[in-house]
Amino acid sequence: MPEFAPYALDTRGERMHALERYFREAARELREPGAALDADPDAVHRFLHLPAVRLQQHMLTPARFARHDDVLPSFVPAEASCAEWILAAEWLAYGDPGMTLASPGPALSTVVLRALADEAQQDWFFGRTSDWPTWAFFALTEPEKGSAATELTARLDADPSGDGWVLNGEKMYIGNGAHARVGVVFCRRAPGPWGIEAVMVDTGDPGFHAETLPLIGLRGARISRLRFDGMRIPPARVLGRHRPRSRRGLQGALQAMLWFRPSVAAFALGVGRAACDYVLAQRPALAGTGRAEVDTMIDRLNRLRRLLRDVAAEIDAGSPNTFRVSGVKMRAARLAEDATLLAARLLGPASLVEHPWLDKVYRDVRAFEFMEGTGNIHRRGVFQGLLRDDYFTSRDRDVRPGRVAEGVV
Repeated sequence: MPEFAPYALDTRGERMHALERYFREAARELREPGAALDADPDAVHRFLHLPAVRLQQHMLTPARFARHDDVLPSFVPAEASCAEWILAAEWLAYGDPGMTLASPGPALSTVVLRALADEAQQDWFFGRTSDWPTWAFFALTEPEKGSAATELTARLDADPSGDGWVLNGEKMYIGNGAHARVGVVFCRRAPGPWGIEAVMVDTGDPGFHAETLPLIGLRGARISRLRFDGMRIPPARVLGRHRPRSRRGLQGALQAMLWFRPSVAAFALGVGRAACDYVLAQRPALAGTGRAEVDTMIDRLNRLRRLLRDVAAEIDAGSPNTFRVSGVKMRAARLAEDATLLAARLLGPASLVEHPWLDKVYRDVRAFEFMEGTGNIHRRGVFQGLLRDDYFTSRDRDVRPGRVAEGVV
């Protein structure tokens, strides 16, 4: 594994510095397991003892459900903020993004539960995901509709045999769906945006069917297709049942996307940085145009990193700019692809054959374009923000406009 390049740490306090140092060291353990996972996605069970594999479950679980042990240090937070989680995600992806996505834990569902669930619902869900190892899934995307939250076709109908609901429909491209114990499913109870609901499911209940899809990249994510055939949903598992309909299912989906788009950007950033470091480790005497290209890519990634941390801080402060979130996610996915293309070119025409690690991340990194919205969707969001003059912060406006645009869009 190449040595880490000396990227400057942001001044965020000693605690964030300590976290970054720990995440950086934990990520060192993931390269070899990541290669094993690429060959056999179920190999994750061989690496459950690694601290880096424990991070997702611990950091995305509410503090009252977290189970502290000797694997992780006490300063690693449960119920992490967005800023804390993207810091972890960046370094974990630097180690191996597939291994991180394969790790047990509540994953995307945690944001929906924290936004919508009452205490009893949190007890039901996190009481299960707190058991090690337990996987969970987040099911929004559908075969014909993608992740368009307002166009869902999965149905939640009244149970004709008594109290409760019946779930029917399909979901597509769901991480760990075929291996999870519990999950959150978005479905339609009635027409219109307020007819969308989010429900908790137990995969052991009748009517749940799942299959793992073949992949060429990020194989550890074990992307799945799910089918629900008359699956009974008790009333207590409808998230936000205590809230008005306008603040239930759709709001949960939007909250999850808002929180995890920066996470995907952090994954992409970590892989892009790893690709640059790999080139410098393999070609220490690289000079001239090639070295200038790597230095330029590192500079672009560092600018993205600062923007990403600003976006996460805005989310944690309760004042997110959705247009900037879109811009950062879109930019990160593109930069990560550019970094792997640059690495492959600089290491020679046979680089993907001679360097198995590069071949793996070259395949892995293409997934980020499709996670949490494609580039075209986010490009439209950035355009809307620019039209409304609601994209740049007051600090950005003091910077030369071309420089800001280069770093974001």
